[in-house]
Formats: sequence, C-alpha cells, structure tokens
Amino acid sequence: MISAGEASGDLHAANLVSSFRGLGGEAAFWGMGGPRLRGAQAELLVDCRDLAYIGFVDVVLHYRKLLRELHRLRDAMRARRPDLVVLVDYPGFNMKLAGFAKTLGIPVLYYISPQIWAWRPKRIHDIAAAVDMMAVLFPFEEQLYRSAGVPVRFVGHPLLDAVAVQTPRDPLLEELGLDRAQPTVGFLPGSRSGEVSRILPTLARTAIRLCERLGPVNCLLPVADTLDPAQVTDLARSLGAELTTVQGRTYDVINACDAVVTSSGTATLETAILGVPMAIVYRVGRLNYFLMKRLITLEHIGLVNIIAGRRVVQEFVQAQAQPEAIAGELTRLLEDTRYAQRVRADLATVKDRLGPGGANRRIAELVAEMLPA
Repeated sequence: MISAGEASGDLHAANLVSSFRGLGGEAAFWGMGGPRLRGAQAELLVDCRDLAYIGFVDVVLHYRKLLRELHRLRDAMRARRPDLVVLVDYPGFNMKLAGFAKTLGIPVLYYISPQIWAWRPKRIHDIAAAVDMMAVLFPFEEQLYRSAGVPVRFVGHPLLDAVAVQTPRDPLLEELGLDRAQPTVGFLPGSRSGEVSRILPTLARTAIRLCERLGPVNCLLPVADTLDPAQVTDLARSLGAELTTVQGRTYDVINACDAVVTSSGTATLETAILGVPMAIVYRVGRLNYFLMKRLITLEHIGLVNIIAGRRVVQEFVQAQAQPEAIAGELTRLLEDTRYAQRVRADLATVKDRLGPGGANRRIAELVAEMLPA
C-alpha cells in the first residue's frame, strides 16, 4: 500500500514505483496518489487532488472529507493486508495511517520525513512508535532520527533524479509564441487549489507591476498536474495580468526563465537545482499563520534558505508579500548581473548539499528489502 499527498508526493511515489519495477521487483501497488502514480500503474482508491488543503483552518473546514478518505484507506488496509505500507510525505494524514498499520502488525516505511526539525519536534516520539523505517532526504535528518532511536536510512533527494528539462528555453518560448529577446519570469503559485487561490492574486499583481517597471516581459504560469488548468487560467485572466499558462511542464518553464517567484515548498528546490534565481512568497490565512508562527522554530520559510543555513534568496511572508516589493526584487535579479550571479552560486551550493543522485533507486531497494522474501 502506498499513500502520497500533493503534487510533489505524487511525483516521488510514482518514481519509487517505477524504480522498484525497474529493479525487477514484482508487487501490486495501491492506495492514494495522483495522476503520476496512476500512470505508474498503481491502483488509486483515493485521488490526492481531492485532498489538497493547506493549513489548520482548511483541514478543519474539510475534516469530514479527510476523515472519510482516511477510513476508506484504513478499511482497505484491514481487508487487503498489504505486506508493506509506504507513506510519502503528507504527515498530518499519513501518520494516522502509520498508527493504524502498527495496530495490524503491518510494517511501515515512511519516505520524506515530516519537518520535525522546523516545527513540532515532539512528533518524533509518535514516529518512533509507529514507523519501522524512516527514509530521509537530507543528511542532517539521519542523525536526528538515529539519536531518537528511529531506524533511518539517508537516500538522498529524489528531485536530483526528477528535475529534467525536455524542451530548452528558445524552442519553448517559440512554441508559446513569445519573444525570446524579452526577459522571462516564472510565476509559481503552488500545487494546491487553496494555495493558488491565496497566492496567485499576489503573483498576478506582481506581474503587472513588473511590466510597468520594465516594459514587455514574458510572464509564464506553469500549472501543476494536480490542478484544473481551466480554473487557474480563468483566475489569472480575471486578475488582469498577461500570464501565459503552461500545463504540466514546470521544469521546462523554470529553465526558460531569467528569474522566478515561487510559493514556498518543493518548487524552491526544483528552481535551485535548475540554477534559476528566485524570490519566495508565503501566504496563508491569518488564523493559520497565527497558529503556525507559534509552532515554527526556524528563522527561514524557504527550503533553500533552510538548507543553506542563511538567506540566499529573499522571502516575502504574509504582510510582506506585496506586489511592489516582489517586483522590486525580480527587477534586481533581472538587471543586477552581479547580484543574480551571486544568487546562482549560492543555489549551486544548496544543490550540492542535497547529496548524490540515485535516490529513486535507493528507496526502491529499501522497499524490496522490507518486503517478505
């Protein structure tokens, strides 16, 4: 059984399944995921796109739906008795599955650790009680779990294998009917509908301010596979910004850009791997932010800054996420060559700290190792 939430978890789960089969492993995978996991021939009982909520308030508002799908997966676990439960990220939901699997005596492999190093560190005790093996992405996480007595394996970051460009910059811009001589900026509002509804308006107004400052700019809006492209396009148009939407080709879009403004999350690492300067935007509901601020223990929001241990790209959080300020940072990244080069050098250091490639193969080998002979 495999359970993945959100676009990034769906991607990593699909790559895990494909790599497992590439090793010659024979197993049926079923559970929760999105279009990529379905494309890897896993049977989906729950589509994670239906559960793409962010923050405490969204979870409370949609609690009954979340609980219904949780019970659906628990019932299937009880009936089918899988040999192994593989949980990918999405900790609020997946840790409940881990606890239930423990009561059934089914081993649990958790892939992509909850960010206990950032907030709610006491969760490590719940993890120790329910998880048989934690597969982590960052070297510092390995020692954290080992010191708490949790079996752990450092597999490296799967994005190093996943991030690949299919269409280079100039052919992509030509395909989209855009002027290759103009500056190109990517606007990444996230992969969840609630996230997009909160962040896209800020990004759209930023695009308007940027064009007012610089003149014509190619403004690209990649749409995650977990979203309805028509809804995102309609929202962007209603905001009055000239954003060119591109479905399901995020890496091609980022690679084509001279700079990117992105929501906080996995996209910041994807952008760092591709070496594109960026600004980070984080915005949630006021109540969510009030609650989260009391729990988060880190100075930075963006993963690239957390991994670097300092601010290498600018963050615009909540009230600071103002279009004029973000447009100012993008203008600097586009016009100040030395500044942009320094940011690129810092992002290259972040990429190096993600470890070697081959995470998909290592996590697939770990799955094979935990399955009965």
